[in-house]
Amino acid sequence: MSRSIQDVARLAGVSSRTLRHYDRIGLLPPSGTGHGGLRRYDDAAIRRLQRILMLRDLGLPLARIAEVLDAGTDEATALRGHLAVLHDERGRIDRQIASVERTLAALTERRPIMAEEMLDGFDHTQYADEVTERWGADAYRESDAWWRGLGVDGQADFREKAEALGRAWVDAAQRGVDPESPEAQTLAARHVEWLGSIPGTPGADVGRPPKEYVLGLAEMYVADERFAAHYGGVEGATFVRDALRAHAEREL
Repeated sequence: MSRSIQDVARLAGVSSRTLRHYDRIGLLPPSGTGHGGLRRYDDAAIRRLQRILMLRDLGLPLARIAEVLDAGTDEATALRGHLAVLHDERGRIDRQIASVERTLAALTERRPIMAEEMLDGFDHTQYADEVTERWGADAYRESDAWWRGLGVDGQADFREKAEALGRAWVDAAQRGVDPESPEAQTLAARHVEWLGSIPGTPGADVGRPPKEYVLGLAEMYVADERFAAHYGGVEGATFVRDALRAHAEREL
């Protein structure tokens, strides 16, 4: 049984023009032609289209897709590999859904939520260049391996501690606590200890981040809106910065 180009385009959610383009570049030749020279596609061609669409959704360019499809791998074996990728992707999307739901709940309940919780399920490797530029390739690789090695339970525990720290900062800022007060300085010491517990960060090997690193992060909390949002906005982030500055000057 074969289907017309119009039927295949409709079922796949692509245009007939796209299918004709795939034919022109040799990526998806039709299995035959019908009345009036219209392209027809049999089951084998539709299976190939299925793989093309999946690989395209994964971001592969058409030239690379052609190489993958023409590599000579047994079709069933290749499909099993694609299926494993799809299962991984489904797990990532499920985590994204849960992450967005948590973020929405936090917004609705007017409570803080840490970046680690908001970004769970999203490809953190997209920030690899930024992290590498700031702190070096070794730092990224080590912290990335540590995070993956924590597993689901370990990551959940880390998020819980980070969220609790974030809530404490926001609460103190909203109450107008003096950044140099004992309460704020206790929070600052707790924050610095938390930073020193993350492998790959400066000073993590001795559990004590250097003064310059803490001061640089403190400034970034205010300058970068992504960080400032974790502390209730610029005003809250300024309070965190000032408390960390005072702690760094005295203790680091």
